Amino acid sequence: MTGNTVYIGGFHAVMAALEGGTVKPLEVLLADHRQDERSRRVVDRARSVSVPLRLRPKAELDLLAPELRHQGVLALMPAQVFSGEDALDIPATPDKLILVLDGVQDPHNLGACLRTAEAAGVHAVVIPRDRAAGLTPVARKAAAGAAERVPVIAVTNLARSLRRFRELGYWITGLAGEASASLFESDLSGPRVLVLGAEGEGLRRLTKEHCDQRVKIPMLGKAESLNVSVAAAVCLYEAFRQRCVAAKR
Repeated sequence: MTGNTVYIGGFHAVMAALEGGTVKPLEVLLADHRQDERSRRVVDRARSVSVPLRLRPKAELDLLAPELRHQGVLALMPAQVFSGEDALDIPATPDKLILVLDGVQDPHNLGACLRTAEAAGVHAVVIPRDRAAGLTPVARKAAAGAAERVPVIAVTNLARSLRRFRELGYWITGLAGEASASLFESDLSGPRVLVLGAEGEGLRRLTKEHCDQRVKIPMLGKAESLNVSVAAAVCLYEAFRQRCVAAKR
């Protein structure tokens, strides 16, 4: 592994990369003790897309990716797969749903957000290029393959990106604990950008100023906030629910 490459691990992530992700693996390493059906699927898929596959001792995989619970399979990938800011020009059709993450720091949270984003039909996820988690091996493992299927757009200026979405015809909804409007009483249909803030800090001031509306998740009990990946799941599935209802009308 070099500065330009990184290992991703786990069967979901590796199979997603082999099954038409944005970038094909450079090679796949499989623990030589694995003789199960999932391993055979990895071998067959790697061969079908002409990706080199090597059988190696599990101890070697542990040394190559000590931070990962790799399940006995690794794929060598380019270090990060980001779309540039030119990818922001996504036509604002009624079905479009964009997730913007304002400085999420924990790669586990980023990966979990990507996983939910794919499941809820999000068309792209936008993150800051600096001072935020990127597509690290841990994030990609937590995403369970979604990092290879959902476009991730890394931008240098989040406020400028939100302005661009507004110019394209999107309505921008930010999640903020101090908001008066409830998420469940707000319209999330149509071309929509959902903006969530960092763990603990929430949305930055300038980001809030570029939201057309701010909403909150109603909460009982004494908890002041939800984990950002949990909050993203609640918001995205409320948007998904509303769109399903609208489609049946």
